[in-house]
Amino acid sequence: MESGKREEAGPSASVREGQKQENEEGFDYEEAGFDEIDQENKRAFENFNPGPLLPLKEQIEKDKEDESLRRWKEKLLGCLESDLNGQMEPEVKFQSIGILSSDFGELNSPLPITEDQSRRLLFSLREGSDYRLKLTFTVLHNIVSGLAYTNTVWKSGLQVDQSKGMLGTFAPQREPYVHTLEEETTPSGVLARGTYTAKLKFEDDDKRCHMEVDYSFEIQKRS
Repeated sequence: MESGKREEAGPSASVREGQKQENEEGFDYEEAGFDEIDQENKRAFENFNPGPLLPLKEQIEKDKEDESLRRWKEKLLGCLESDLNGQMEPEVKFQSIGILSSDFGELNSPLPITEDQSRRLLFSLREGSDYRLKLTFTVLHNIVSGLAYTNTVWKSGLQVDQSKGMLGTFAPQREPYVHTLEEETTPSGVLARGTYTAKLKFEDDDKRCHMEVDYSFEIQKRS
């Protein structure tokens, strides 16, 4: 998990870039609960300059005379003899995206999502509902540094939310990682209800795109 302030993905309520946006009906997404983006956190995402990428084998053998560092690397990287092939580029394979909510418990959808599936509703939530997004993924070949996401949400063709968050740095391992994001709350009000479209994108420190997901969701009236 990342330290410091973070901005999370999903159909939560936040207008970013410090701007108040309204749709053609005059719905104020900021008043509905969409917070302003943390400009300092955004600049940190944009200005970070990662170091050079080294093969995993070279990273393990580097400073091997330092016993404490060697033990730390072994604990971090585990038994990865089959992955010590000199491949430079890390590979992140996303297996599923899930949503946890008191409305229905847990729903999981395998990834990638096909173009036909992206047109159908991935999930529906009632207004004012608390929820969490859950990601399952594996990392291959090398350490992926600064894996982050950008989630952009539209309603009736108008962008109503763009959020960014950091998942962290992950070493390759055989078992998948399961990462649950912070709890969010859907907006409320008659104009907040309806169908939304969204694009979720994952990049690392080197701006290497590991996946883009297009999906749709719905916010329903609380009965």
